[in-house]
Amino acid sequence: MSVSLVSNAYLDEASSKIRSKPVPWEGYQRADLITSEELALIKKVDKQPRARIDQLLLSDLRAYAFLYFRLLKKLQRVDTMQCLLVLIADALTDHDERVSVFLRTAETDPDLPFHPLIRALETQDEFVQLKATQILTILTRFQLTYLYRRLPNLIRSSEYTPLQSPHLKSFLGTLASLVQGPAPNGRDVAVQCLESLLARRDCRQAIWAVPGVIAGWAEIFIFIDILRQKPGPQMCYQVAFCFWLLSFEQNVAKELNKKYDVIPLLVDVAQGAVKEKVVRVVVATFRNLVTKAPAANLPAMLVAKLLPFVKNLYTRKWQDEDILEDIQFLRDELAANFQSLTNYDEYTSELLSGHLSWSPVHESDEFWKENATRLNDNNCEQLQVLLQVLKNSGDPLVLAVAVQDVGQLVEKFNGKARVMELMTHQDSEVRYRALIAVQHLVSQPWAAV
Repeated sequence: MSVSLVSNAYLDEASSKIRSKPVPWEGYQRADLITSEELALIKKVDKQPRARIDQLLLSDLRAYAFLYFRLLKKLQRVDTMQCLLVLIADALTDHDERVSVFLRTAETDPDLPFHPLIRALETQDEFVQLKATQILTILTRFQLTYLYRRLPNLIRSSEYTPLQSPHLKSFLGTLASLVQGPAPNGRDVAVQCLESLLARRDCRQAIWAVPGVIAGWAEIFIFIDILRQKPGPQMCYQVAFCFWLLSFEQNVAKELNKKYDVIPLLVDVAQGAVKEKVVRVVVATFRNLVTKAPAANLPAMLVAKLLPFVKNLYTRKWQDEDILEDIQFLRDELAANFQSLTNYDEYTSELLSGHLSWSPVHESDEFWKENATRLNDNNCEQLQVLLQVLKNSGDPLVLAVAVQDVGQLVEKFNGKARVMELMTHQDSEVRYRALIAVQHLVSQPWAAV
C-alpha cells in the first residue's frame, strides 16, 4: 500500500501546482527560523524534477525524512506547509520501503513524525488538511503493521495505542468531520483513508480497542446518516465497504448492530442499490456477521425481513459468481433459523432489535395468553427490554406497537406514567393504542405494582 492508493483529483492537481511555487527559504534562514545546513539541503530539492529528488533520496533518505518533518514542525506559513507535505507525499508514493525511515524520525525527536501532521489537521487550508490526512493514513497503517509483526502481544493489549491517544483521537475526529462535512473532496479522501486503515486486521483491532476512540469512532458512524440520505452509488459502496471490513472481526461483528443498528439500514441500501457492487458488499457484510456472530445478528436479520429479500436476490442473474454463493449461504442460514423459531422466539427477536411492527403476535390473544408470563423469565429480562423500547424510541410505529404490548401485560407492567404521556402523542395511532392500554390499566387491580 502506498500514498497513491488514497488519491483524489483535487489533491493531484493542487500538488502539481505547488511543486513549482517559490518558497522563501532564504528568508527563513535570515530570520533564524532554519539553519544554513537545513537551507542547503532543502534547496537541493526545491522545485526540482521528481527524478532528481529521487536520486538525492537514494543516497540521503534519512536526512531528508528528518528535514521535512523538522521544517514542518517549525514553519507554519500555509504555502510552506503545502510544499513540505507535497515533498513528503512524493517521497512515500510507490516507495513502501521508505516509510520505516520516516517513522524512525521519532528516534531523534519524539514529536516526529506525527505531531506536525496532527497540527496540520487544524489548519483552515483544505489542501494542507487533506494532504496531512493522506500522509497520516499511510504512516499509521505501516506503523501498526510493523509493530504487529514485531510485538503482536503488545499491540493486541488494551494498553497499546499506535499514536499517543490524543493524537489518534484528533486524527479519527478529523476523518469524522470530513466524512460529515459538505466538502466533496474531504469526504472522498476521508472515506478512502478509512478504507485503507480498516483493510488490515491490526488496524481494525487497534482502532476498535483504543479507549475513548469508540466514542470518536461513533462519530465516524455519521456514515449511517450518510446512508440514510441515500447518496450516490460510489459513496454507498465505500461506506458499506468499511462496514464489511469491520465485520471480519468477531468482537466487532458481535457489537456492530447492537450499537449502531446497521442491519436494517444495510438492507434498505441493498434494496435500493442500482449497482451490483453495492449489493455484493452488503451481502458479503451480512455473511460475515452471520459467520462471526450468528446469535447477535440472525434475529435482527429476520426482523429486518432479510430472508425474503435474499430469496429474491437468488433468482437474479449476477456477473460476479461470488455474490451468488454469499446469497445462497444467507438464504440457507436464515431459512434454517426461521424454521426453528417459535412465535415467542419471533417476538423476542423483534423486541431485541428494537424495530417493533404489526406482526401477528402483537394482536393475538392466544399468543399473549400462552406467553405473557414468559416475559418475566430471567428476572423480567424481556419485560425490561420492552420498557426500554417504550422509554427510548421516538418512532411512532414502534411506540404504537409497544403500548399495545403494554396493554397485554398490564398486570406485570410498571410503566403507567409513560403510557399516560403517550395519550397526547402527535401520532394518532400512538394516541389510540395508548388509550386502549389505559383502559386495561384502569380495569385491573394495581395493588402489587
